[in-house]
Amino acid sequence: MIDRERPVSDDDLHAFIDRLLPEDRIPAVERHLRDNPETAATIAAYAAQRDALRAAFAAIADEPVPARLNPYAIRAAIAARRTLWRAAAVALLAFGLGGGSGWLLHDRATTASTTITLLTEEAFANHVVFTADRRRPTELGAEQREDLARWVSNRINRPVTPPDLTVAGYKYLGGRLAATPHGPAGMFMYQNDQGVRLTVFVRPVETNTSLPQEMVAAGALEGCAWADKGMGYTVVAPLPAADVLRVAEGVRKGLAGAT
Repeated sequence: MIDRERPVSDDDLHAFIDRLLPEDRIPAVERHLRDNPETAATIAAYAAQRDALRAAFAAIADEPVPARLNPYAIRAAIAARRTLWRAAAVALLAFGLGGGSGWLLHDRATTASTTITLLTEEAFANHVVFTADRRRPTELGAEQREDLARWVSNRINRPVTPPDLTVAGYKYLGGRLAATPHGPAGMFMYQNDQGVRLTVFVRPVETNTSLPQEMVAAGALEGCAWADKGMGYTVVAPLPAADVLRVAEGVRKGLAGAT
């Protein structure tokens, strides 16, 4: 039996948004929302976003997901790409270092590997969802660049600005605040003269250790991810790896010069 008097949790709120909340919990959630206007406004915004996404993709909802865009395929491709690197790292630590120090470094390598994996998975997922929208791919457009920078900076508690990629041949379209399992993130979108869309994804990471740029591929997409001073960055585009790396290097240098 469900306890109708227990406090309303985040799980209850998410189930309420998704219309999956058991009927005998609905009155408690509705009372909670009446007593907490700010929470009610947030829930209403999430519900509106859900409905907007459903409406935007209603025409293709019944079509099969292309293999290259299937999230499970993306995750598998990322994991497969990393397998040799992980095996090499383990072999090096086991045979070259040994002892307790070797296992300590192995744990650090695993942490770094996990950080890059999570960054790329989140960046690829957001890229696939939002670049496909030809009508409204961004929440704030190019003319609201400073507003977006303030919004994202305030939400992630880090100063960030959409990088200028004009030299690389990409026009800034705008961006949005993105949601991830690890908190809010920022996504900035660009497009070249051929209509190819590229995104720069940023969010705080748990490690303050700088992680070098690493290339990751999934289907037709290539990504370059790295971390610096507690921030993670990923550049994603349906381009050759060399082109993505070139843009990512420009982003990295631009961010370094802005600090």
